[in-house]
Amino acid sequence: MIELGGIRWSLHPLLAVLMLLSVLTGYIGELLTLFVLVFVHELGHAAAAYAFGWKVLEIRLLPFGGVAELEEKPGAPAWEEAAIALAGPLQNVWMAGAAWALGAGGAMDAQLAAYLVQANLLLLTFNLLPIYPLDGGRLLRFACGLRMNYYGTLRFSAWAGMGCSLLMIGYALLPQLQRGGSGGVQANLLAVGLFLLAANWTYRKQIPFLFMRFLMTRGRSAKRRIQAGSRARPIVVTGRHPIWTTARLFLRDHYHLVYVMDDPGRIVGVLPEQRVVEGYLSGDRAVSDLLR
Repeated sequence: MIELGGIRWSLHPLLAVLMLLSVLTGYIGELLTLFVLVFVHELGHAAAAYAFGWKVLEIRLLPFGGVAELEEKPGAPAWEEAAIALAGPLQNVWMAGAAWALGAGGAMDAQLAAYLVQANLLLLTFNLLPIYPLDGGRLLRFACGLRMNYYGTLRFSAWAGMGCSLLMIGYALLPQLQRGGSGGVQANLLAVGLFLLAANWTYRKQIPFLFMRFLMTRGRSAKRRIQAGSRARPIVVTGRHPIWTTARLFLRDHYHLVYVMDDPGRIVGVLPEQRVVEGYLSGDRAVSDLLR
């Protein structure tokens, strides 16, 4: 592990093994080229994160790409996360375009240019798969957050990531299943699928912590929206509704007012979302208790 520009850079042990094998088998040039492409991809994430005031804690280089560990800016809008996620794949777009142009113009060996185009498109396609922590998984979370509450977005993206990882594992094992056990297994794809499945399983287990962190930062974002005069998005619940399920209805990029109604349908009180957050943190009760 090294520290460069305030960011920890680390190599996955399997990547180190692959580099050693590449030296022994004569494919070190191809691996180093892929390493540089991944490095530039991750630099795109880091530059965008710094531009928005996010902190990049660590970038881990894996056999199939890289993963940037970010410390989210408190109360940051979801579109910033989407922009940071897109900043990586955009590096592969311009590198593929540059390689194609140089190859077509004769300034680069045609075979090398074709390899660079193919490698960049492969990294671009892979990173846009809707599996967290890949860029596509982060973009899926952003897209879901446009319509779904934040808690539901976390759950959906975790389950979608696990489902897609299982499909990847199944595809890797397909030759073995199709040929009655005589076919080969796509070992690289299988290893990646297992890694992503484990990552999303861990991500799913962390949802309560992620949701608590979301609530803890609501105060700052709420203050900013109130000062800017933004519209509040209403949430309507009965007085018997639990506080914890009410808090789970919050959307990431909206400020909420909670309307509490009695059984005949009369409004008996209106709660700002900060009051609901305070009630959530102080213990499980009914929403009507917050009106007293």
